[in-house]
Amino acid sequence: MFHRTYSDRLVESDVIAFATSVPSSFGTDSENRFLCRLVTELRRFLRASEAVVRHDAAYSPAHNSTVSETLMSARSLLTLSFATICLLLPTAAVGQDDVTITPDIVYGHKDGMALTLDKYVPAGETNGGAIVFMVSGGWVSKWAPPEALRGLFAPYLENGFTVFSVRHGSSPRYGIPDAVADVRRSIRFIRLHAEDYDIDANRIGVLGMSAGGHLSLVLATTGDDGDPDATDPVLQTSSRVATVAALVPPTDLRVAVWEAEESLPAYRNFPALNLPLAEAGEYSPVVHVTPDDAPALVISGTLDELVPSRHGQWIADAYTKQKVPVKLMLLEANHGLAGKQTEAFEAIQLWFIENLNPPKSVD
Repeated sequence: MFHRTYSDRLVESDVIAFATSVPSSFGTDSENRFLCRLVTELRRFLRASEAVVRHDAAYSPAHNSTVSETLMSARSLLTLSFATICLLLPTAAVGQDDVTITPDIVYGHKDGMALTLDKYVPAGETNGGAIVFMVSGGWVSKWAPPEALRGLFAPYLENGFTVFSVRHGSSPRYGIPDAVADVRRSIRFIRLHAEDYDIDANRIGVLGMSAGGHLSLVLATTGDDGDPDATDPVLQTSSRVATVAALVPPTDLRVAVWEAEESLPAYRNFPALNLPLAEAGEYSPVVHVTPDDAPALVISGTLDELVPSRHGQWIADAYTKQKVPVKLMLLEANHGLAGKQTEAFEAIQLWFIENLNPPKSVD
């Protein structure tokens, strides 16, 4: 029985708390408009979810046993939406003149459509390191005004890093194998043009959250030196990265794809996970850890119901077994790391400073 509306029942949740507390004045006007649209869509989803669940409960008594699963699925989608918005929330003030943004650089094509990335270069002297951000949630990679991510990248830009935000082919049209192929190509492309971008080809790091964290760890554990026989210069170039930071990443798809016995009901909301179980291992970072992999910072939430923290423990154990540097942070937070974002992003900033800055010369 619904004592309160579905929306009301979630008023105290992190999702709604965030949606109702977004300040009306921060960042640029374009950032404000973009986040307002996100919050509006989130609230609209809440109302739609309430209507669906109430209909099932009132008019389909035989389906009452599935109402809790429906609620869980809706909550999972809301949590993912919250996580996406959190990534767009500025973490530091960056003026328009403090960064040069080059949008929509084409790094490849798919079915006649361009694959694009945005480049952010800090004002003043750069340190030669690059951080590549995976724009991915649920293996969906949406375009947004590049200015909207300027605040997220502020700590890295202020430390002299050049930042790239990479978009890949999105689910449901494209699956996880496509997304992996796309982001691999993006790394090859950036490395091929390292001199043009004034970065060190050997100091490329990757950052991602949720599905973006998964893709980051795939890059860390499956990098190669390129195909010398390829006719495309991009494919001749290495896809290896120097280090990664992955927030709340799924690391073993063998327990997540729809065919898996352990797959959670909420995962039916992510068409990308409609991947044959026989192929899941190929795209599971935990399966591919070898001694030559990139060091990783992995941050998981112990209250995460969408991607349980055991995923972080699994990849950390695999790294440790292969004697690859890894740092696992387990924060008492949900999938959006609510209440712990500051701690998480401070750790990421420090991780990249320690792992991507050039080694200090010894006199």
